[in-house]
Amino acid sequence: MIDGLGATELLHIFISAADGDVRPGATGKPVPGYQACVLDPDGQPVGPGVIGRLAVKGPTGCRYLDDDRQADYVLDGWNLTGDAYETDADGYFYYRSRTDDMIISAGYNIAGPEVEDVLLRHPAVAECGVVGRDDEERGQIVEAHVVLKADYVPSAELVAQLQDFVKSQIAPYKYPRAVRFLAALPRTETGKLQRFKLRLPSGENR
Repeated sequence: MIDGLGATELLHIFISAADGDVRPGATGKPVPGYQACVLDPDGQPVGPGVIGRLAVKGPTGCRYLDDDRQADYVLDGWNLTGDAYETDADGYFYYRSRTDDMIISAGYNIAGPEVEDVLLRHPAVAECGVVGRDDEERGQIVEAHVVLKADYVPSAELVAQLQDFVKSQIAPYKYPRAVRFLAALPRTETGKLQRFKLRLPSGENR
């Protein structure tokens, strides 16, 4: 199986790998004719291991004509795809999240899907969705919305267990400081998680 990333605006796949160049977990490297890098919030390239905004240049592309999205899509000649990526020391690109789903907490970039993947490995968790919740001190905190399996009931003790489990699996600063138990996650008719509903203030209709 060959993985690859492209965009309608660029009319082409710009990161991919095949055969002996495939690296598990990585999308790949820029294909010939394209350049890619990861940018910080100020538009400066970051080094390996740092999550940021994926930016691409190449021989193809198009514009949003008379559309405000153009100002958000192009930065100093780079096309911003809306994806959050990081690279390794060998130049491979690893998808982490959509930039809309990135959580910035106390200066750290945290990908919600990474925390979800860990929580789903806990025996009590049937489903989960992770979003950022506004916080006066940290900017945002990681908030997990969890649907439990049938044999488990919500409790403060279980919250602590889930938090400790996440700390044991990935960088401790990524753990959910808030955990909310739900009977079901809000989804579209096709089953896609509606994260925007998880971001609504507590008590609003989800």
